[in-house]
This record gives sequence, structure tokens and C-alpha cells, in this order.
Amino acid sequence: MTSRRPFVLGLTGSIGMGKSAVAAMFQGLGVPVFDADAAVHEMQGPGGSLVAQIEAGFPGTTGPEGVDRPRLGAAVFDDPAALARLEAIVHPAVAQSRRDFLAHHAESPLVVFDIPLLFEKGGRDEVDAVLVVSAPAEAQRQRVLARPGMTEARFERILGLQMPDAEKRRNADYVIDTGTSLAETRHAVQRLAHSLTQDE
Repeated sequence: MTSRRPFVLGLTGSIGMGKSAVAAMFQGLGVPVFDADAAVHEMQGPGGSLVAQIEAGFPGTTGPEGVDRPRLGAAVFDDPAALARLEAIVHPAVAQSRRDFLAHHAESPLVVFDIPLLFEKGGRDEVDAVLVVSAPAEAQRQRVLARPGMTEARFERILGLQMPDAEKRRNADYVIDTGTSLAETRHAVQRLAHSLTQDE
């Protein structure tokens, strides 16, 4: 462990691997969790700090309820240049929100940064260690295809934007397999949280 407090654990995993469930388990142990997706939702919601910038860059994608996420998604999903423009708006704001979160929890021995594309977007240097949440490919597929509006084609496109699970696991400091029971997953989270805080 580093001597810096808090110890920052990056939590990531491909779509459908159970990352949100693991994040909730850390929260249940009293560990502060920064949820990058939730931060983006807040900044893109009604009165959100990014709504005006996104409307300026992508006219017609916002309204009284903030950003129309399906419309914005359609505008950038198959357009790498448009996606890069959107990321240039969103990523600096998320990074600042993450710094504010860390400052607020400066006395905690452990915090978790829940970052879906941690490896893909170069977030490894922002954390002390990386936990990858993984599951068998068939379990992943079943979970994702059970989501409303999800199709095989969309699932495959999303996978194409993400680092393969096997590569994520190779680059991880810790791996938790959510293909087991919830109780086993919870025990794995408890053991890891304890090991990262026992010297505090």
C-alpha cells in the first residue's frame, strides 16, 4: 500500500459484469464510492452544468429535462469525431468532480472510483490499484440482453468499444468474479476492503 490517504481503488469492468453490484457492496461497507456515470447524469440532468455546452455542440439534443441521452447517443455512437467532441466536454468536468470527491473524503482510508472505461480512457494513473469485475461470457451476455432496449447488434458494438475482458483481467491488480453467488461476491469484496485498510 502507499502511505497516501485515502487509498484509491479503481473499479472497472465490461458491460454486464456486475460492476454496479460490487460498487454497492463497497458502499454497504461504508467505503465512499465515486460513480462516474452518476456524476455525468447529474451534470447532464435538469439544470446540469454541462447542458448548455452540449446543446451548443450538439444542437437539438437537450430539453427541459436536460440532455436527451438517446438522442445524444444517436448523434455520437457511430461518429468517432463527434464522440471525441463530446468527451472533450464531459471528461474534464468528471475529472474535476472526482477531485472534489477525493478532497471531501480525504480522511477515509479507502475510496473507490467506479470508472467504466478506466483502461480505455487512460485512467490507470488516477488510482493506486485497479479492481476488475469479471464474469463468464455467457453470463455477461444474458445479463446485458435482458436490459430494456438492448439488442445483439448494440451489445456487440458496445463490446467493440471496450477493452476485452481477458485483457482487463491481465492489467488488473485485483479481480472479482461475479459469476458466483452474491454471497461469494460479497465475501470477496469484504476481504479486499479489509486487506486494503488493515494497515490504516
